[in-house]
Amino acid sequence: MGAYSPAPVMTPEMGRRAMDEIVTPTVRAMKAMGSPYKGVLYAGLMITADGPKLIEYNARFGDPECQVLMLRLMSDLVPALLASCDGMLKNFDLRWYADAALTVVMAAKGYPGNYSKGSVIEGLDDAAQVDGVEIFHAGTMAEGARILANGGRVLNVSALGKTVGEAQARAYAAIDLIKWQDGFCRRDIGFRAVERERKV
Repeated sequence: MGAYSPAPVMTPEMGRRAMDEIVTPTVRAMKAMGSPYKGVLYAGLMITADGPKLIEYNARFGDPECQVLMLRLMSDLVPALLASCDGMLKNFDLRWYADAALTVVMAAKGYPGNYSKGSVIEGLDDAAQVDGVEIFHAGTMAEGARILANGGRVLNVSALGKTVGEAQARAYAAIDLIKWQDGFCRRDIGFRAVERERKV
């Protein structure tokens, strides 16, 4: 129902451990089996007291994780994807903006169970004017000049900031400008990162 980047819990040491203990052995095993992997490999991790633990793999970008990464990505994504296809990633380096990014999913009431479609969403233009905010449509449709909900996970309201706390404040300020009676969102996205920032 939301994501933020960078995650303070993912220290450089924890990142190395995740690669050394989980991702690299997986990719090596796939190659040894005659199925070398090229493409996006999304590792869903739980960071425990004992280190990173794998929950799942996806052969795609995560959602809503992708939105925060795209806001922070300084490099052009297309050459990185082509380098992946060509087996040249070891010679490729992505550059990132230092800013933090946070996204909040707005979903239709009833999601992930039964939900209705067709409710009107207003205020998107005003919300998009909040500094640092980008709104990604996931389950919407246009009907003339109106935007209607057309799915369960409907919008990703994303924002950049100098800190996760600033990005969080901007995202929720934008959400507060969206008028959608049949929608909801969690109000605690990023709270652990914000708590860590306050302690520093």
